[in-house]
Amino acid sequence: WSFISRRMSALECMRRVYKADGLLGFYRGMSASYAGISETVIHFVIYENIKRRLLEAKAPQNVDEEEDLSKDASDFVGMMLAAAASKTCATSVAYPHEVIRTRLREEGTKYRSFFQTLATVPKEEGYRALYRGLTTHLVRQIPNTAIMMCTYELVVYLLNG
Repeated sequence: WSFISRRMSALECMRRVYKADGLLGFYRGMSASYAGISETVIHFVIYENIKRRLLEAKAPQNVDEEEDLSKDASDFVGMMLAAAASKTCATSVAYPHEVIRTRLREEGTKYRSFFQTLATVPKEEGYRALYRGLTTHLVRQIPNTAIMMCTYELVVYLLNG
């Protein structure tokens, strides 16, 4: 346990990974990271759908009415809520990839591939293990996503003038 008492430099870490697993050791968990793309896709599909519905609800019912394309604070609050809802759904669906990625990156692990880990974790620990840490992840991600998407929408609005 002497390695715990001092910090490992990046170079020492790289040497240790290379010695243990060779060049492929630097790419452990990459397949699970690629699976994480599904979370982003799900998030944006749901977000854009909610945003479109919010804009349709705000649109004037009568075509002859003057179009008001200006946005107010409630529009941005709605976008933040849309981002929060869509991120919650997407993360809840795709979260097992985070657990699998973490397991694949553990040193000296029995996990070797994405699908082998996906099969092993529920078999040994139950399906709930694929969602271990989800609440903490959501608490961290939802405010971040809501602020990021609202900022994005504000910048787009300002640039479109």
